[in-house]
Amino acid sequence: MAAGTTYKTCGCRTPEGRLLGKKCPKLRRKSGSWSPTHGTWYYQYELPPRPDGTRRNPIRRGGYLLQDDAEAEIGKLHELLAITDDPDHRHRIIDLITSTLKQHKRLPEPEEVRRKIRTGQALDTTITVGQWLTLWLAGRKGLRASTIRSYHTHIHGHLIPVIGHIRLDRLRAVDVEAVFEVIDERNDLIIHARTTGDPALRARVKGCRVVGAATKHRIRATLRAALNKAIRERRIDLNVASLIELPPGKRPKALIWTPERIEQWEQARDAYITAKAEIRRAQLGGRGHSNRIKPIDAYIGTPRPSPVMVWTPEQTRVFLDRARGHRLYALYHLIAFRGLRRGEACGLRWADVDLDAGVIRVRWQITQIGGTTQQGRPKSEAGERQVTLDKHTIKELAAHRARQNHERLVAGAWVDSGFVFTDATGNSLVPEYALDQFQLMAMEAGLPPLRIHDLRHGAATILLRAGHDLKVVQETLGLSSITIASDTYTSVLPDLARQSAEDSAAILTKGPGGEKKSRLPDCRADRDKGA
Repeated sequence: MAAGTTYKTCGCRTPEGRLLGKKCPKLRRKSGSWSPTHGTWYYQYELPPRPDGTRRNPIRRGGYLLQDDAEAEIGKLHELLAITDDPDHRHRIIDLITSTLKQHKRLPEPEEVRRKIRTGQALDTTITVGQWLTLWLAGRKGLRASTIRSYHTHIHGHLIPVIGHIRLDRLRAVDVEAVFEVIDERNDLIIHARTTGDPALRARVKGCRVVGAATKHRIRATLRAALNKAIRERRIDLNVASLIELPPGKRPKALIWTPERIEQWEQARDAYITAKAEIRRAQLGGRGHSNRIKPIDAYIGTPRPSPVMVWTPEQTRVFLDRARGHRLYALYHLIAFRGLRRGEACGLRWADVDLDAGVIRVRWQITQIGGTTQQGRPKSEAGERQVTLDKHTIKELAAHRARQNHERLVAGAWVDSGFVFTDATGNSLVPEYALDQFQLMAMEAGLPPLRIHDLRHGAATILLRAGHDLKVVQETLGLSSITIASDTYTSVLPDLARQSAEDSAAILTKGPGGEKKSRLPDCRADRDKGA
């Protein structure tokens, strides 16, 4: 076994300029014990010979105030050389010791070397968190484009900017906590910019969105999955992402658009229009003629009471009356009555429609990421389902097929794509177009704003109001768990009871002039033709 020794030395010199080193008389007291204030401790360690038997240069390191510190380094060298009995591995460890001392002025960590030997990794390479996350993402095969996009956003938008530079095996829980501290700071800045309307602040956060509790949980889940893979490859021993506590990321509750909520939203819309006008006036130097806000911008941009808002059945009926005659009416009818997702409705094919039996099979969906669309399977196994149609929906789909056949005849150049809902030339429908038309017609009908996905939630509300239980809602909407239905829709039940009371009272209190009209602007546009 190679031996190590410690000694004390200093920088004193003789009158002639020669270095005294270990011979300096000040290093010891008169009693012979070491001086506690003069000189520093060094160690020397004789490494085993090279494979060819030649002697290696000994290690000499110093500058330690205490002898115990120098002896601790000798102990670490003993531990490193005792990691393995394999001669080849031992020589690799010795080469690592000399190169690490030369480059970083320190010894390698025994536990790190032990792990690399155990897992067959190269001893002279390290990997950062950013490098590992990128490698992990590249190895994820067979995922949906939307899933890959989410992982990419989590990794490159939130994780790498904060912890990407840290060595994977040195990542700590406090480092992961810093990721969410940065997110909270950015959230505060975005909210402040929106509240104050400061143009400079708004420019800084342009394109940024507030990251909610549920998204934070997904970001942590992405990191946790990547670190679990690192544990399986024995690159690390502990998944520090599992140690982080986050506020519960509960699903947003669905809320009914009651008269009180509509009134609150209209007040917020008016304030939104005023604030936007002030900002534009400041940007344009007070030229008022350019300060008008498009009604659709105010309609979409005004915050709603909840991310998930639901029309009452009566409000849904108002929308369908407005949409009747639009070439995509059957699509909105299908979502409102049977609760398909937007992508599932756009991806529906005639081959999966049986109007005689009154059923459709949901087997495909079209998703839109930015300006591109992609066809694929529904988002979960439960999403692939058979949906029974009511007689009204059967009638509307039959009428839509007749309309489409007429469009095929007059188009001249028709693409026989096989989709139920297409553009005017037969190509698959862009989901964003269906959304734009939906929001425009909803505004023109004087209804409070809704996502087209919330029209699907309205189908669940109708089922609940008709007395069906959450299990029926789960199966009809293709939810993977009844828990999702419960978390989303239990808040709707009290509102349904109250709304029925309001509807009854409205019949008795309605004046001769009819119901109170909404203050939403009437901006009817002739967009019912063409896709």
